[in-house]
Amino acid sequence: MAELNSAQPQLVDPENKPCINAQPQLQWYSPILMEAVDAVSKVLDDDNLLIEILLCVDLPTTLVCAALVCKRWLQHASDREFLCHFRKLHPPRLIGFYIQEGLMPTSPRFVLMLPAQHRERAAVVRRAKFSLESNDDSNLRTHIMDCRNGRVLTQRLDGTTRGLKVHVPLCPQIGMKNIPPLPIHEPHHDYHCGFSQILSNEGVNGLSYFHVSMASSYYGKSRVSVYMLKDGVWCMHTSVAANLPPPRMRINSVLVGSKIYMAAAMSDIIILDLKTSSFSVIQLPQGVDYGQEYGSSDTMLSRADDYSSVYLINAKGLQLRIWLHKGGTWLLVDTILMLDMFANLRMSGFSVEDYRSFLRLRQVGDNAEFVFLQMRQCIFYLDIKCRTLCEVHDITKYDGSSCHINPLMMIWPPTFPANKDNPARNAM
Repeated sequence: MAELNSAQPQLVDPENKPCINAQPQLQWYSPILMEAVDAVSKVLDDDNLLIEILLCVDLPTTLVCAALVCKRWLQHASDREFLCHFRKLHPPRLIGFYIQEGLMPTSPRFVLMLPAQHRERAAVVRRAKFSLESNDDSNLRTHIMDCRNGRVLTQRLDGTTRGLKVHVPLCPQIGMKNIPPLPIHEPHHDYHCGFSQILSNEGVNGLSYFHVSMASSYYGKSRVSVYMLKDGVWCMHTSVAANLPPPRMRINSVLVGSKIYMAAAMSDIIILDLKTSSFSVIQLPQGVDYGQEYGSSDTMLSRADDYSSVYLINAKGLQLRIWLHKGGTWLLVDTILMLDMFANLRMSGFSVEDYRSFLRLRQVGDNAEFVFLQMRQCIFYLDIKCRTLCEVHDITKYDGSSCHINPLMMIWPPTFPANKDNPARNAM
């Protein structure tokens, strides 16, 4: 018992003498503690200062935790104007990406991009994998059809059955949602299918899914059919036929606002306006094309927050050029020399000259903020804004073919708890 008592901390007085009575010493500290509490209260009771403090939070998940403190914090954190300011300071972060490799893609693998010291690292890896890995049945394959705002749309191929599901790996409490199979049309004998793709769009009511398919006839006419997922059912949105250039199957299409941008021919982009069901065609910037090889990925489109604009990223040799189409004209907004960036990596046994002709774009981020590149069996991530390049993945079964990459971004806007009138919970 004496040893136990000697291990307890001893209170001392200001003259560094043992304190016989602890109570007077606590009274001596009380004014200091009260002064500190008063200073904190003055800061946190000031709404303007509190908002500035909340803006220093760098992750939406941490912002949700801060909103749990009390009713007043929740009101500030969930305010629309505050969230707009928060997003400008802390845009949605890239968490990782899903990759499928080879001519016969395997089920996707998840690659984490969060730093090693991130406190949510382990949880993100566990949730993001969910049930994508292949099982023992070789007839089952999972393909990612769309990945946006933390939601992953997958298609499971089981013989002739194609099941669609939406996963929200960062919010496991939401669970998976089944979606009806995509509509199947028997094409007219004069038409042959060009491409079929699922596109997503963020609106005031959340994420919307569109299925767009384009078929061309042997007489130079094309038909575009667009379905929208509404109340759990694929509904025809529009179906338009016009004399259009033939589509390119391997080039990505993007949905920006109410307009779908689709690659066509060698130097054209077809624009379908969903509001007016009308087409227009624009040409690529001078000196830019889609590449001569089948399935080449020298040029990709990128969504813009400004619904009247679209970005185009072009890889030529070891140079990336970024264009913005706005107001009917193309503007060259950035040029990146990849030779210097690859040299800075100082990779052992790596010769840039050997791989000069094999640089390919594999995925681009919204607003042309980042790009995934493939060089032989290596996947690189380029942060365009920060001008940083890093190798993020080695393709395990390289057969000279392409791979498919889908970035997983942090969910925005964050989902806040319901505001309950609980005096005990809402008290400071």
